[in-house]
Amino acid sequence: NRAIAWIRQNYAKPFSVDRVAQEARMSTSSLHEHFKEVTAMSPLQYQKQLRLQEARRLILSEALDAASAAHRVGYDSPSQFSREYSRLFGAPPIRDIERLRTA
Repeated sequence: NRAIAWIRQNYAKPFSVDRVAQEARMSTSSLHEHFKEVTAMSPLQYQKQLRLQEARRLILSEALDAASAAHRVGYDSPSQFSREYSRLFGAPPIRDIERLRTA
């Protein structure tokens, strides 16, 4: 729970798994094992999903463009953001948002 809370508070910042383990007061291997049991993903996958969900929310609710939303949630590369967004939501940001708005 400590690790999840810490990642939620710091999702937009770069971090290492060692740092998360330290915050959770666990070894790195123990963190990976317990984190995966609870979330079915690694800490870095969890961070990525939080970033992408927040970016989607920003694009929808604050009418940000994809590059601005990506930057705000911690992505340095708009192309990496677009690839990862497409992987998670099944379409690039522009098409996904259009689909959501028309649905």
